Amino acid sequence: METKRVIVTVIGKDRVGIIAAVAKTLSENQVNILDISQTILQEFFTMMMIVDISQSRLGIQELQDILGELGKEIGMQIQAQHEDIFRFMHRI
Repeated sequence: METKRVIVTVIGKDRVGIIAAVAKTLSENQVNILDISQTILQEFFTMMMIVDISQSRLGIQELQDILGELGKEIGMQIQAQHEDIFRFMHRI
């Protein structure tokens, strides 16, 4: 089966449980985390994930909506973009 890769970014004030909340939401929707990078810059948390939605029943728009709602609940900005759009927007 073909991989459908999506870039998920999470930004906001650091607190306990951010990674757990995002990973739990992805897992509940059969979204596989392929790679993850996170850092804390002063008191700000930043994370980038590459995920695969090929096994999920969700499309990209539904995933964006779910993660956007989660972001509101936990006080973070969470975005999901298809890998091709992310590459196009961030090309040099």
